[in-house]
Amino acid sequence: MLYPTTSQTVGPYLHIGLSGLNCADLTAGQPDLAGASVVIEGRVIDGQGNPVPDGMIEIWQADARGVYRHPDDPRHGEPATSTPGFTGFGRVPTEADGSFRFTTIKPGSVPAPDGTLQAPHLLVSLFMRGLLKHLSTRLYFPDEAQANEQDWVLRQTPAARRGTLVAQASDDGVLRWNVVLQGAGETVFFDV
Repeated sequence: MLYPTTSQTVGPYLHIGLSGLNCADLTAGQPDLAGASVVIEGRVIDGQGNPVPDGMIEIWQADARGVYRHPDDPRHGEPATSTPGFTGFGRVPTEADGSFRFTTIKPGSVPAPDGTLQAPHLLVSLFMRGLLKHLSTRLYFPDEAQANEQDWVLRQTPAARRGTLVAQASDDGVLRWNVVLQGAGETVFFDV
């Protein structure tokens, strides 16, 4: 008789076999890439305020024109709209202090389910030990206040928690955004 085994969490070995897919700079080797280049830095922090040193963050985004490089995007592959060479996908491990860094382009607006346009954003997935399923969230841009206010997803997020999804601009031009797993200032996560 076979007995069911216990559920397994994502880590701590989630990096094995995946590090070859790491991509911290989505603009590398593409000098003619359309869109404003942005650097995003942050940290992943657990419920006790400690850094998560062995996590992995993935981002998925549209290009500067608001087109995803995916066949489910009806505009994908159209020469007039798609950005050749831009995958829109990045993956980085967190460092010992929980930090991460991406260089990418600011995405364009994409259609929302209600027919409006969504504010420019990155889709973010977080993998780490102790999780049975990855966490999903979004990162929005601080210079898009009007678009953020009208965004289909942000409008459904409690007003007091929306700030956890918006990066902060810094004097050096880098966008700062931390992922807080629990407690005060917990990042909004989505059940997808």
